Parts: sequence; structure tokens; C-alpha cells
Amino acid sequence: MKKVFILLTGFFGAMGAYAQEQDSTEVSYKKRVLDATEVDFLFSYYKQDGVHSAVEGGQGTEKLTDVTPTIIVSMPLNDDDVLTADLGVSAYSSASSGNINPFASKKPRLWQASSGASATDQLTALVLTYSHSSDDRNTIWNAHISGSTEYDYHSLGFGGGYTRLFNDKNTELTISGNAYLDQWMPIYPKELQQWKDNGNSTIGGIYEDFTITNALGDLATGYNPEKFKFHSNKNRNSFSLSFSFSQVVNKRMQFSLFLDVLQQQGLLSTPYQRIYFADKADYYISQFRLADDIERLPGTRFKLPIGARLNYYVNQNLVIRSYYRYYTDDWGITAHTANIELPVKLNDRFTVYPMYRYYTQTASKYFAPFETHLSSETYYTSDYDLSKFNASQYGAGFTYTDIFTTMHIWSLGIKNIDVRYNHYDRSDGLHSDIVSFAVKFVMDDKKKKKN
Repeated sequence: MKKVFILLTGFFGAMGAYAQEQDSTEVSYKKRVLDATEVDFLFSYYKQDGVHSAVEGGQGTEKLTDVTPTIIVSMPLNDDDVLTADLGVSAYSSASSGNINPFASKKPRLWQASSGASATDQLTALVLTYSHSSDDRNTIWNAHISGSTEYDYHSLGFGGGYTRLFNDKNTELTISGNAYLDQWMPIYPKELQQWKDNGNSTIGGIYEDFTITNALGDLATGYNPEKFKFHSNKNRNSFSLSFSFSQVVNKRMQFSLFLDVLQQQGLLSTPYQRIYFADKADYYISQFRLADDIERLPGTRFKLPIGARLNYYVNQNLVIRSYYRYYTDDWGITAHTANIELPVKLNDRFTVYPMYRYYTQTASKYFAPFETHLSSETYYTSDYDLSKFNASQYGAGFTYTDIFTTMHIWSLGIKNIDVRYNHYDRSDGLHSDIVSFAVKFVMDDKKKKKN
């Protein structure tokens, strides 16, 4: 990864030198886009619970914890160009995903947290972004490349954007595009995987170690998940085109409008999420019901979010920040999101901000609860993320800001510190908490020279 970073840094640096040459004019002085290298350290802790695990067909524990440390380094290449490197790691532990293979336990049963290999995972992601500003600072364009990897999924992304400012920088137009070329390394529910590996048979493997029973606990034969098959297409490609318009109305008010057009294609279902059919017999190992199939969803999805933001300056101590978004897609989901944040400035350095977010959506036409789908259907899911629900999220945070960076850690001056907490409640029983912490440092060249 180090070699890749060095090569990309050199490439973007060459782009910056070329862009600066193309933009050179008779400007006698211009302010640098970024005066010094900035370093952001971010950390979040997330915890959730619920009773509708998609891994277990729409019921079962949804317990999950996730820890995400991230570092972002923004480096000025010259007066006009900035290179940003964003490296993050997300490490999670999930009782739900552990039940992809619940048979590590001698007595597998529903609601039980499994300690199998799939119960933990780690996502590592790197994003490199190059941005260039014109001499008059009215034109900005950027390009980025990204990559991420985890246990069963790899992603490669690239894209760019163009921003134009008018009317003494009071009007801003932006267009951007992104593409993500992803690939699954599918893992399947253990009982289905082994049934297929055994030649569509319950002879060998876990079927030798455990006894299959019916709902009454009697010995049973005939388990035959005939609809199950391995995915032949393992790619997932996502493309988006985004437009935004921002306008400063007056000294107190600013609004923005945005529109995104997104298209996905490929393997859009999750290979390890079970389905139980209402018209099929029930088979168990201990108390754990064996799957009839896995989630099946169309190979394409079109999404269209449209939204607006409105910020209003009440006085020197209070600003109202509001947000609304409408969403629709061709899977039958429509959604509305409303958000309000009220930053209250306590003094020159400290700001507190309570916040509230409300979300509601309709169900996908492919969703049905546990043991409701029929085997005659083509597409089916019991993932409650695609169900009808509404949710509330509320919390608060505080920010410390010091534009003069009087506090230092070695040669790094502390520019701001941000801490926030949010609680999330969903009408289907899912609830979560997240705590996040962020510190922005600025490289202090004078301090560095003194040391």
C-alpha cells in the first residue's frame, strides 16, 4: 500500500504542476487554498441491537458493535492544489453474522450469538483525492480514487467533480460523478453451502455431526432446499451523477438544492441472508431452523434522492440548520428524511449543538417477514432494512475551535475538537447508539523549526 501511495502522490503532484502552469496569469498575490498540512483523527464507537436478523430470515439477534478509527491528511502541493489521503479501519463484532455458521456450537439455536469466524470482520479503506482551484478561486475541480477490502467484499472506486462560483462567490454550482466496481467473495449459510458441496445431499459434514428433526423434535428426512444455487455473478457496480446548487440569499440565510441519480447492477442481494418459505416443511438442527434459500433480489436498482438544506443565522449565538430529502427507487421504496441542528455558540471557542432526525420509508415490493414468502416467487428478502418503518435519531455534540492553534502536540497545533453522541430508535425494534470524536491538527512550521 505504501508503494501505491507514493506512486499516486507523484501522479497527483504532476497533475498539480500541469494545472498550475495552465492557470498562470498576471495575479500578483493570491491566498493559498490550504496554508499548511492538516491532519484529522476521527474515532467512533457504534452499538446496536434488535430482533429481526436478516441472517436468520427476519428474526433473531441483531447485536453488533463497531469501532472505526480514521486518519485524514490534507497536504498543500502548491498555492492551488491539495492532495488528501483518507485511511480508515472499521472493526466489528456481530452476533448476527456469526450465525452464518451457527453449527460451531454443539447446540445451535435461534437467538444465540455464534462465535464462528464470520462473527468478526475488519474493513480497511483508502481514498486519495486531488483538488485544484483556479487563480480567482471561482473554479474548483477534483478527482479521487479509492479502494477497500474486507472478509468477503472488495471495492475499487474513482470519480471527480467540478464546482463553479458566481456572483462574488454567493452562488455555487457543482456536478460530480462516481463509479464503484465491487466484487463479492460470497459466503453462504453453512447448511446450504454444505448441502450443495455434498452434491445436493445431506450426507457428510455437519449432517454427520448433527441430527435433522422436524418442528416436533422427531427425526426427519427430506430436507431439500432445491431453489438454492450459488451466485454466478459476483460483481456489484454502482454509478452516480450528482448535481447541487447553493445560494447565499442574504446575510442571514443560505440554501442549497441537490439531486443524485444512482444506478446499481450485479449481485445486489446479500449471499448469507436466509429465507424461509411458508409452503415448505420445517427442518431443524437442535433449535436452529435450516434455510430454504437465500435472499434473491433483482440485478439492477435505480435510486433518486432529491433534497434541500436551509441555514438561517438568528444571531451571533444561534444558527438554525435544516435538511430535507425525498428518496425513491424502482424496488418500491419511497422515503422522507427531515433533520434539524441548532448550534449554540457559548463563546469564541465553544459551540454546542442539539440535533434531531426523523426518517420514514415504505416497504420494498420484494420484502416479506419471516416465513411469509412463497417458493414460487422470483425475488424475496426478509431484511428489515427494506421493510416499512420510521425512525428517530436524536443527540448532541460540542465543538472547540481555536483558529490560532495555541494548543500543540509536538509540531501539530489543535485547530478544533468535536465530540457527539446520537441515539437511534426504529419502529421495528432496532435501536443503536454512536459516540464519535474528531480532532483537527494543523502542521505548525514555526513550531517545527523551533523543535
